[in-house]
Amino acid sequence: MSIMSYNGSAVVAMKGKDCVAIAADRRFGIQAQTVSMDFQKIFEMGPRLYLGLPGLATDVQTVSNRLKFRLNLYTLRENRKIKPKTFMSMVSNLLYERRFGPYFVEPIIAGLEPDTYEPFICSLDLIGCPMVPEDFVVAGTSSEQLYGMCESLWLPDMNSEELFETVSQALLNAVDRDALAGWGAVVHIIEKDKITTRTLKARMD
Repeated sequence: MSIMSYNGSAVVAMKGKDCVAIAADRRFGIQAQTVSMDFQKIFEMGPRLYLGLPGLATDVQTVSNRLKFRLNLYTLRENRKIKPKTFMSMVSNLLYERRFGPYFVEPIIAGLEPDTYEPFICSLDLIGCPMVPEDFVVAGTSSEQLYGMCESLWLPDMNSEELFETVSQALLNAVDRDALAGWGAVVHIIEKDKITTRTLKARMD
């Protein structure tokens, strides 16, 4: 069994028109045994910047704490908020430093550029190689199911409500087909003037 699927996870980020969404399931399990239904996999890293961390639960907490520390140092040194692309480089550097004994996480970054409010999403692999697409990114044990659902449902230039509906349906339908993920979900919709967080109910089996 792959160490990446030891705890189970599903994270997806999606672009809309002047908005971006990031969503994750809430299950924390040890293989097929469910331990809790409120495990945090999405972390706020700035005013309009979120990080999703699917993978091994212990590494999720370690990486989020280390990135928070580096982010605080950056803010103190530069005296400004970090841009999503700069943050992507910071995450990439942290992972590549540990390439011979990597953190078992596949981060997803979603946010809006501070000045232009341009939507930005990207995903990185274990050793920090980034991928910046134009539509959506997925990670976790439900990746294959998420790809299928997102490719079916995603449309360009969706508004925030359409984006919420699309990302929610994609995530819920994908985790229904994955025994290692699900048990509820959380969705963040990031817009220029507000961030909306909603919790979804899902199948509990």
